[in-house]
Amino acid sequence: MMLPTLPFYTLDVFTDRPFHGNPLAVVLNADDLTTVQMQTIAGEFNLSETIFVQAPHNPAHTACVRIFFPSAEIPFAGHPTIGCAIHLATSRLKGDFTAHLVLEEQAGLVPVTVTRRGPQVEAEFTAPVLPQATPYTAPDDLIAAALGLTDIGFGTHRPGVFQGGPRFLYVPVSSLSDLACAKPHEPAWSQLMTKAGVDSAYLYTTGQACDYRARMFSPTAGIPEDPATGSASAILAAQLLANGALKCGTIHFTLHQGVEMGRPSTIHLTVDLADTITAIRIRGGAVPISHGQIVIPAPLGNFAPHA
Repeated sequence: MMLPTLPFYTLDVFTDRPFHGNPLAVVLNADDLTTVQMQTIAGEFNLSETIFVQAPHNPAHTACVRIFFPSAEIPFAGHPTIGCAIHLATSRLKGDFTAHLVLEEQAGLVPVTVTRRGPQVEAEFTAPVLPQATPYTAPDDLIAAALGLTDIGFGTHRPGVFQGGPRFLYVPVSSLSDLACAKPHEPAWSQLMTKAGVDSAYLYTTGQACDYRARMFSPTAGIPEDPATGSASAILAAQLLANGALKCGTIHFTLHQGVEMGRPSTIHLTVDLADTITAIRIRGGAVPISHGQIVIPAPLGNFAPHA
């Protein structure tokens, strides 16, 4: 008996080299899937995120998309936006091009520009939500204990919680060696997540051959460590502003993430700043890795037990 299937593609995002960057699954023709079916498929891929492509609500837009962790749906994410836009554009257009797409995400409309010049393909999106600070009560010593560090912060940079769709605890660390040694430690980690009101921590420090090097831990969301986090990179703009690292005008940063995992990623962050942040853009590449068909899960309640 042939079970119904849907086409899928996987890409490595925020890189131009296969088996680097952040893996992503893109599932097409997902209009008839329920939320439970999408969550089941995302759990089967077990990547940091899976994106499902549906027909747009507004025909002037490119697609409606829904994004899932292995454990939950999220309103917006960076590497699925970049990877999905690159897949949609390159599957429809040949040769060199510049294409303007609009993806309908739960957090809002996300404009994306995809450019191909020879073998190089990149996408840049504008964040749909400008980040804002969120109060939290986690003391510095708990943050340090939760990450196995003796201290945190560098220069004027201190921890903070910011939200722009997703919410992250931002933790500046003093050196690349401290960044390499950091990892979640229980029970302090769970205590920290509760006090900070988050499920993810984004660590960063000054980098080599980049402005900042970063790591992102989110084990309670099913992601022990993420090789590249576009949404956290976008929201980092607010953390940098709060710590005096931005000046008025248009500022460009290069971020490296995933190095310690053996999945090096390069993320380009651009911030437009007047008296406040007026726009945030994230740019990166992606390379195709695989494609195939995935079985559509049976609707909830219709699973037949094994004999």
